[in-house]
Parts: sequence; structure tokens; C-alpha cells
Amino acid sequence: MSSPMHEPLHGVLPVLQTPFTDEGAIDVPTLQAEIDWAFETGADGVVVAMVSEILRLGHERRLELATHVCEAVGDRGFTVISVSAESIAEAIGYARHAEGLGATAVMAIPPIATALSSEATRDYFAAITHSITLPVVVQDASSYVGAAIDIGVYLDLLEEFGPNRILFKPEASPLGPNLSKLRDASKGTACIFEGSGGINLVDCYRRGIVGTMPGTDLLDGIVALWRALEAGDEDRIYDLSLPICALVALQLQGGLDGFLAIEKYLLQKRGLFPNTVQLQPVGWKIDRETQDEVDRLFTRLQAVL
Repeated sequence: MSSPMHEPLHGVLPVLQTPFTDEGAIDVPTLQAEIDWAFETGADGVVVAMVSEILRLGHERRLELATHVCEAVGDRGFTVISVSAESIAEAIGYARHAEGLGATAVMAIPPIATALSSEATRDYFAAITHSITLPVVVQDASSYVGAAIDIGVYLDLLEEFGPNRILFKPEASPLGPNLSKLRDASKGTACIFEGSGGINLVDCYRRGIVGTMPGTDLLDGIVALWRALEAGDEDRIYDLSLPICALVALQLQGGLDGFLAIEKYLLQKRGLFPNTVQLQPVGWKIDRETQDEVDRLFTRLQAVL
């Protein structure tokens, strides 16, 4: 089993797409190849989260996916496992399973079937955090699923557990201003990750994020962009970010399923995935004209790289 890295979570942490066989089983050799490619491309770790199709996987396959990912990563980098669930008990079960596998951190969105008060949302995250010794990334994925988390919840959790145990991935719109509010209200102590697929990466970097959790499909572009941001290379920053933003804009129009469809299409185009199988049902599929535009933008990004 993998052992957690002992440095704070940071850097480029792509969210893995889950490859499936035509029968719907997890395609383990392809998953291993995806993880290998991520580290070869410069990722600091990998993440299992929303675009890993965890909402559709079911209990047994979620545990199976987490197990395969932690074993494949080993000590090469960070492993973050999403433990979101509709009940506190189930979320704790996923969190303890991830800790037992040697994950570096867990991440969670609030339950989506129930409209929770701020107090109930805080209690949900606090219960997960109390149940394990790992850091917990509090994710607001309300741009495409669930409800926005009030900043008071963030600050209460930060006060109770401290910045080494509670980290943040805020995705509620407007992303940049909300991120700055959290940064300022926490007096700069909050460790914040950007999770917009890269469309807001430049803006968020300038507001003080510690890392980004993009899709795996554009990882070479995101790694190059992150390095350009760290180097302050303004020309390269925009040469890279503009085609990335245009690609993510196409994904955003289809919500979560838009990310799934286009990311799997690009992973197949790269030769990393043998197919684009998604767990059904889905609410959006890529059409021919969208595919053509994705191809044009991908070609432009590769030319910059």
C-alpha cells in the first residue's frame, strides 16, 4: 500500500477519469497507464472525485477504484480520494477506507439529495475530519452539482481543525472573488485549490492558491501553465491558457457530463483510453461539431507545448 507524502498537499493534482470495459467493469490496466502518464507528465499526485464518476459507481466499485489508485500511485506522489456521501456514516466509511489504503488526503462535497443548513453542513465535514487523521479537502462543487457552502462554514472548520487538517476547493461562482474572500477572511491561512478545469487557473493563481485539480485530459497543458505561472512568464501563460480556457468552456456547457464526455474523448484521442465508455444514464453527449472544435483547440494547445 502507498504511504502518504509528508509534505503539505500542493501543486498539480489531476482528477482521474475512470476507464471502463464495454461491460462496465473498471479497466485496471488502463487506469494504471493513466496514472503512470500523469506522473510522467509532471503531476504532483492524483485525485479521485466527481469526474471519476463516483456518483454513479456504487459502493463496491468506489472502494475498488480507491484501492487500485492508491496501489498504483505508491510513493510517487499525493493521492486524494473523494469520500462524499449522502450520509455521515457512509462518508466516514469511505474516509477510513482511504486512510487505511495510505491516501494522502480525502475530499468531500456536501450531500446533494438534502438541502442542508450551514450548521448541518459544518457538522458533516467535522464528523469526517474527526473520524480520520488525514487532511480533508472541503469541496464546493455547486457550479455543477449540489449547493454552495457558506464562507462561515469554511471559517468554523478552519478554526476548529487548523489549516493542516482542513483545505478548500471552492467552485461556487464567482470563483475568483469568492476565493479572495476566503483568503482574506482566514488572514491567508486557508490552503485553497482551484478546480475549474483550468478555465480560472491564471486568475486563481494570482489570488494565492496552493494547487490545482484539473482533468487528466489536458494535463500536459496544465503542468506547463503551472510552471509558467511559477516562473512569471506572462507570454507563455496566455499562449497556454487561452486554448485551455476555450476547451474547458466547451466542457462547461454540458455540466459534469460535458467534462466526462470531452475528457474521455481526448484521453482516447491521446491513445491512453481504448474507448469513451461512461456509466449511464448521462445528460449530455458530444456531437460532431463540438468534437471538431475540440480537435482544433487541442491541436493549437499541442502546438504551443
